[in-house]
Amino acid sequence: MSHVGVPRGTSRKRRSLALLTTGVLALPALAGCSSGKDEATSATVVPQDVAPAARAQVAEGGTVNWAIDAMPATLNAFQADADSATTRITGALLPTLFPLDAKGRPQLNPDYLESAKVVDTEPRQVVLYRLNQQAVWSDGREIGAPDFVAQWRALSGKDSAFWTARNAGYERIEKIERGADDLEVKVTFAKPYADWRSLFSPLYPKQVTGSPDSFNDGARSTLKATAGPFRLREVDKETGSVTLARNPRWWGSPAKLDSLVFKAVKPQDRTEALAEGKIDVADIDAASAHRIVQAARGAGANGAPPAHGPGSEITPAQALRSWALAHGSDEEVAEEAQAARDEKAGAAKAYAAEQSDLSAYVVRKSLEPAYTQLALNGETGPLADDRVRRAVARALDRQELVDAVLKPLGLPAEPLGSHLALAGQPAYKDGSEALGSQDTKEAQALLADAGWTREGATKKTDGTKAGSEGEKQKDAGKTQEKAAQKKEAAEENEAKETAEAEEAAEEEKGEKADSAKDDGKTDGAARREPSDDDGLYIVGDDNKPGEAEGAATHVIAPAPAAAAQSAALLRQAGRLGETGTSEDAPVRITAQDRQPGGAAGAYAPAGTAAPAQAPDSARGPLGKDGKPLSLRFVLPSGPGSESLRSVGDRIAAMLDTIGIRTEITKVSDDSYFQDHVASGDYDLALYSWPATAYPATDDRPIFAKPVPATDGSLLVEQNYTRVGTDHIDQLFDEAVSELDEGAAGDLMKQADARIWAAAGSIPLYQRPQLVATDKKLLNVGAFGFGAPHYQDIGFKKPQSAGAPANTKK
Repeated sequence: MSHVGVPRGTSRKRRSLALLTTGVLALPALAGCSSGKDEATSATVVPQDVAPAARAQVAEGGTVNWAIDAMPATLNAFQADADSATTRITGALLPTLFPLDAKGRPQLNPDYLESAKVVDTEPRQVVLYRLNQQAVWSDGREIGAPDFVAQWRALSGKDSAFWTARNAGYERIEKIERGADDLEVKVTFAKPYADWRSLFSPLYPKQVTGSPDSFNDGARSTLKATAGPFRLREVDKETGSVTLARNPRWWGSPAKLDSLVFKAVKPQDRTEALAEGKIDVADIDAASAHRIVQAARGAGANGAPPAHGPGSEITPAQALRSWALAHGSDEEVAEEAQAARDEKAGAAKAYAAEQSDLSAYVVRKSLEPAYTQLALNGETGPLADDRVRRAVARALDRQELVDAVLKPLGLPAEPLGSHLALAGQPAYKDGSEALGSQDTKEAQALLADAGWTREGATKKTDGTKAGSEGEKQKDAGKTQEKAAQKKEAAEENEAKETAEAEEAAEEEKGEKADSAKDDGKTDGAARREPSDDDGLYIVGDDNKPGEAEGAATHVIAPAPAAAAQSAALLRQAGRLGETGTSEDAPVRITAQDRQPGGAAGAYAPAGTAAPAQAPDSARGPLGKDGKPLSLRFVLPSGPGSESLRSVGDRIAAMLDTIGIRTEITKVSDDSYFQDHVASGDYDLALYSWPATAYPATDDRPIFAKPVPATDGSLLVEQNYTRVGTDHIDQLFDEAVSELDEGAAGDLMKQADARIWAAAGSIPLYQRPQLVATDKKLLNVGAFGFGAPHYQDIGFKKPQSAGAPANTKK
């Protein structure tokens, strides 16, 4: 599954899951929030889907090929360019002291720890770790206090020579000592730290963290020592693969697999890679999941692609060929018919082969430990006014949005009610009532209170009196202009009648009949402005590069026939709304260019009835001082982001009903987050944040109040909405120092309510997690919150006694 839109490089190096952007990013509805249910148990919790099995059922041996988005830039999880591949790979190689369980709760890992607890709080908080006496690094050295000390010094922030992306928690440590023996590590904090379980995971050997050189460069492509069920065998940049082998020094339950290979496969290439048997496990999008489910059901077994869905697409060439069959000569018709039959037979054969290959896989589904939000940039523009932000939020029917994303996948469709926890986590509570439910009238009232009205879109409150001399001159000018236009139109009509008379005479003589007819059509279309009834199809930017601002240049196809054909061809090619643009060139489409239920840029043919307007609609754009209320909505344009763009279209339509115009700008995936979201070059955006078991630590920089820097810029940490308050910061600070878990949880729920009220971020929904796996694989799939048990992953034992393990890979 594509993850465009999930920010990377956060304070405590949050796991990089989506950004993209993602691919599947959507939202839940304020109208569907549960107001009276406080705890996670009141919300629907989606379990893991990993084909769980006892180790006795798992065969010994074999290799699993696991798709990752790209080769990891580094194997040091504490560096800024660490990503989801880094997290996945190091999880099998290095100690995680408190991995998360299926409910997102940290649990002590007995492979590394016998115990870990707070043994003192006065005068200082002291945590005592009792290590598993068998725990050793792959070079044979015991895991111990020297490793804890080296990691603390590297991440404390006191030595700038270490290029680290985070130091949260480590900067609170006062000292680390050996305990009663070599198996005990005693950590003393200068300040109380509630999230102490988040520290030392992953734990690196002192060979990596002991010096700036080894930390900064030494662990980017290799690790000098590891301590997991697997060890690092090879990093091959040419083939784009990282190979792990069973660790002979592993003291826990031995890995079932001989080797685990992580292969870089782009999200859009994974269905083909699965069909070719190149990978066994892969995050996938909804379209790929549908194809695999079809194959499992035996759909298309007769070799014929289905009438609808994957495999049914008609190419533009085929559509144009159909046109040729209706208008060409007999010989041309025969040739085109044969070509169409050959193409159809080839497509059917390829489809049948793919279905046969994909039938070896199954789709595991759950919900990712990540949520999608609508971000509202409150730094400048209309959204700097909290009333406008709240109006946007209250215009959204989040239930409709979450239904569109999750229901087709058979997943529970419930709007997310918290910024700081997900359904299933003990800290979850729906706090959306602090903002209010969906209410069109209230949204309109908030906008009116902020000064945005329908009258304001055309009037300037500059103090000029009605009937002034300036207005009179302006009116006189308009009258003269209209008279000139009438005169010009009369002259054009007279010329047109003369041309038609000459044309009729020529037709009687049998000369230039076809030419005259075509010229008449072209002349008629060129002599007037296109009207809404024409059903025009508009593609690309309104302004071409190099043209003067406001010089509208459109690519127009005459309606209704050409518009319908153009829309049909582009829809069948999967390109509707993106035509005429490159991946890097932003495409701007306003909400007013869309028809409900249709695609951006496609107008209904002439004679189509206007859609019924919502009863509470603003019936026109709002404005202030002659300036319309328009918001720039930035979305990614790449493959895998279709669902995100669909959600964006729905949001734009909802805002249109209250008089807010949106200009959707599609940008390349590579530039989406860094160049637009992080830099603040947007009004509205959709992206995701990973969930965490430590919100007081991990979520503080996401919602921290921006502060001015000495150079006049704004320091936003990871708060890309630029919306925050001193009170929210205070609640986070109190929670991170509160050692009573219940009291800390209450502080986080108060902070979440304040974040809702500020309306800079509107949580939408927990992202779907779809994973394709070989049907014979066990203990792997959609893990949800939980961490994989790499040593338990393997192939199902054959039914017949004594049969060899699956080593086909």
